[in-house]
Amino acid sequence: ARAAFPSQTVRASQCNVSLKKQRHRGILSSFFCCFRDYNVEAPPASGPSVLPPLVEENGGLQKGDQRQVIPIPSPPAKYLLPEATVLDYGKKCVVIDLDETLVHSSFKPISNADFIVPVEIDGTIHQVYVLKRPHVDEFLQRMGQLFECVLFTASLAKYADPVADLLDRWGVFRARLFRESCVFHRGNYVKDLSRLGRELSKVIIVDNSPASYIFHPENAVPVQSWFDDMTDTELLDLIPFFEGLSREDDVYSMLHRLCDRCCDGQLACQGSRREWMA
Repeated sequence: ARAAFPSQTVRASQCNVSLKKQRHRGILSSFFCCFRDYNVEAPPASGPSVLPPLVEENGGLQKGDQRQVIPIPSPPAKYLLPEATVLDYGKKCVVIDLDETLVHSSFKPISNADFIVPVEIDGTIHQVYVLKRPHVDEFLQRMGQLFECVLFTASLAKYADPVADLLDRWGVFRARLFRESCVFHRGNYVKDLSRLGRELSKVIIVDNSPASYIFHPENAVPVQSWFDDMTDTELLDLIPFFEGLSREDDVYSMLHRLCDRCCDGQLACQGSRREWMA
């Protein structure tokens, strides 16, 4: 596993945080919120009680976390992923988030929902309305051609698995990882990439939540949280970038250049990223 120098880790974390918009908040999250387990202790509130986002997996980083080097737990004896197949041998591994990255889900009826997924909670069936992010089909198909793709979500499997069945019609995801595969750290479900069983210099995580990849910010390609903007082109814009990344020897050189570009001067990160990728 590659050990990042503290200054690199802090800088990468700051860069990734700067790429995120203010995260939206919704209602009913005490009931939904990626089907959060009720026996998990929630992080203490710093002010008046506010419900967390409806289907956000994690909140934003705490102010102190943005400056502090986060210790990475030791890799486990048994990894989360099996050995790569012959089909994926030599390919880099792309870990892709679900909620607010590829789809947006809600208990509230949505007239233009792409999927309606029944989910049993406490003996009652609830309908979950799922919207697909624009260009998600093109994005997934191209990612499947270029990389070993893994779905990694902090949601519970009883929600995320049927959504993935409907979303991934091409079998792009070689594996699916859910809530139980995350590390609960400072009130957030963190996706510890060192537990995958892949060389970290060959791993990329695509996620809308910086808290999800706080152990390995230098491996991240952040995306804006998506809810219902049907004019969004984020996933489509990322395809040429990933085509170039697939040809690199390791992911760090290209991701560091992306980070440097986004953090340079007063340039807006989102705009400068697209200019750099063009």
